[in-house]
Formats: sequence, structure tokens, C-alpha cells
Amino acid sequence: MDPIILSPLYMTRVWGGRSLEENYQRPLPDDQPYGESWEITDREGEQSVICEGPFSGKTLHDLWANQREEIFGEGLLGDRFPLLIKILDARDDLSIQVHPPQEIAPTLGGDPKTEMWYIADCDPEAKLYIGLKNGTTRQSFEQSLLDGTVEQQVHAVTPTPGESIFIPSGRLHAIGSGFLIYEIQQNSDTTYRVFDWNRMGLDGTPRDLHVEESLASIDFTDFEPGMDQPDGNTLARCEYFVVDQHDLQAGELIANQNDRFSIITIVSGEVTATNGRVFKKGDFLILPRGASPLTAQTQAKVLQTLIPE
Repeated sequence: MDPIILSPLYMTRVWGGRSLEENYQRPLPDDQPYGESWEITDREGEQSVICEGPFSGKTLHDLWANQREEIFGEGLLGDRFPLLIKILDARDDLSIQVHPPQEIAPTLGGDPKTEMWYIADCDPEAKLYIGLKNGTTRQSFEQSLLDGTVEQQVHAVTPTPGESIFIPSGRLHAIGSGFLIYEIQQNSDTTYRVFDWNRMGLDGTPRDLHVEESLASIDFTDFEPGMDQPDGNTLARCEYFVVDQHDLQAGELIANQNDRFSIITIVSGEVTATNGRVFKKGDFLILPRGASPLTAQTQAKVLQTLIPE
């Protein structure tokens, strides 16, 4: 079975830009700031559509609902494809936000969202805001909301391209300006904004904040985490996904690691499928169960995302 290629969904964001066009030569729909490209999604209102091959025109949900074992493998549960994969183009700071943990998400009317970020590119000195500064308490944090000084309570790190960080539900976080990030996450779109830098949205009005939900979700024991250190090839591992990084030499192969599908992200270089299709930097594809390996045409760096057994 050939790789499955899906059409991306582009999302305007007040903090977005044009890097998808500049870095990946993608034609964007208009001249608005685009902050997100949803590469692989199976949500009721946002649905990936296969754009090439025998499944062309079908949605990801069609395949998940009707050909799950054939394409994805055995033992996979759930009404919808369990992951959501994005590219984030942050030309301005994102809001300081949190996603609700599993144990309290239902009481807040949301879904948990554990994710990881891979830094595809970033400006020198660009900052990620991750967790709390040492000494921050719930009381001091709530006071900073009143004072407009939340940034002083949030821990900042300065990563470099190729680094990654795991963000469990409950971890306070924000992407600063100057990042191009690959985000791999649970299939959820629940985000609680606790602070938005006192700015206006694209419609000229302040964006909604979710202070009560945020305070209920934030892990107030999560102090000053750093960027992750790989465990061999593995960048992130949790009950929802495993993300491995492979550095390939020309002629080397990348294949599924078990009798299930995987998601391949091309970070650099080029790889080809047995049908001759070439994939390059910024391409995402589903490698179905039983598919032939991909071959690196040059030195290439790829991410491979799996659902753990």
C-alpha cells in the first residue's frame, strides 16, 4: 500500500504569519496571517481529506471508521483517529494557556490534551514559556493576573532547532514569537487561555480568557522544566503516542516498526516511496500497515510517530 497523503487545513491566527509559504513554498489561501496548518486531523469540523491515490477524496474519518484494521492495524480503539498533527507558525507570542488533565477535563466540559513540540526552526533568543518559575504559588499567580504581570511567574527557555519538549495536560505553556514548530498531540482542541498579553484579536476585540478553568487545570507543582533529552532515538513517549527521530544516510530505509501504521514527518532532506513519490522538508504522510519502506535520497532527518501497543 502506498503512503497516504492528506490536504492540510490552514488556520488564521492573530499571532501567525507567512512562514508556511516562505519555508515550504505552500500557496496560502489569501494574505491573512496563518498560524496553524492542521496536517492530520479527524475532528467533526476539521477533517483531513486524502488528496492522492486510490483513496483520493475520502476523509481520514472514512478510513478510520471503515478500513481501520486494513490501513492502521489491529487493536486500535476510539470513534476518531486519536492524534492531531500540526505545524505552528508563531510570528507573535501565543497566549499563556493550559489544557485540562484527564481527571478534571469532563467536569470542565473539555477534553485532555497532552502534546509534544519539535522545534523545526526558530529565531535566535526566541523563547518558549513552560511551567512556573520557582517560588510561584497559586496565590502569587492569581495576583499576577490582576496586575497583568503573568510573564513574571512563568518559566522561559531558549531552545534551538532540533530540540523538543513534552507537554502533559496541566502544564502551563506558551510559544513565544519566532518559532516554526511541529506539534503532535491527542485529538483534542480544548485550550484554556489564562493571559493573552492584553492584545486584540483579528476582529479588533480581546480574545476570550478562561481564567477559572485555567486555575483548575494548572499544575502548580510544575517548576522550571527544561527541553527534553532524547532517549536513544525516542523524543517523546506516553500512553498516547511515541515520537522517534531518525537520521538517515542516502539509501537508508524508514519502515513501520510493527504491524501498524506510522506517521512520517520530513524534517530535512528527501525520501521516496516505491511508487516514485518524493517527500521533502515539511511533508507529512501516513505510512499504512504493510506499506513498503521509504528510501532516503539524500541525508534526511525524519520523525516517526506511533501509537504504542
